[in-house]
Amino acid sequence: MSATQSFWSVPQRAGEPAYLVCMSCLSEVFYCKVPMPDCPTCQGVSTYEAFTIEAIRDWGTEDLIAKAGIAQHAATLEAISAASVKSAD
Repeated sequence: MSATQSFWSVPQRAGEPAYLVCMSCLSEVFYCKVPMPDCPTCQGVSTYEAFTIEAIRDWGTEDLIAKAGIAQHAATLEAISAASVKSAD
């Protein structure tokens, strides 16, 4: 049985970074959200720090940089989907 990952949304405020990186394992990154109850890789709790994509590109691994791009793309698709559902109502 596969469990669906749940998330807490983290609203992005003007001027604040939108990417949240797990500082315990440095291998998970999320866009404007964090997984609950813990990091899917290391099970770290409350270990997230916010970064810009530029900062992640400076020090992150290729895998982390790729995950950041995927996370932003997924968030964009979710926003478009939510907007289209809302406009259909």
